Amino acid sequence: MTPLGLALFLAGVAALRLTGGFALGGVIAGNDRVTRLLLLMPLSIVAAVISVQTFTTKAHIVLDARIAGMAVAAGLAWRKVPMGVVVVIAACVTALVRAAGWG
Repeated sequence: MTPLGLALFLAGVAALRLTGGFALGGVIAGNDRVTRLLLLMPLSIVAAVISVQTFTTKAHIVLDARIAGMAVAAGLAWRKVPMGVVVVIAACVTALVRAAGWG
């Protein structure tokens, strides 16, 4: 992307954000339902990024050992295990599944 293209893109994003803030500010400020919905947006974006990084390689969907690690991580997170422990156990499960010959 050229510097001019990047500058135009950034200006457009800033303009859209400002327009949305001014146009929807009054609606969002007094509506608890909309506020709760907007608070869930970062979580859904992170979940989408994790899904794409876990289940795709380049342009293909891949089902390999990472699925087992993600399943274990989801279960441990649901049980409110500390995040560091979740990461270590999920990595170990993924490594063991790969060592067993899957993925």
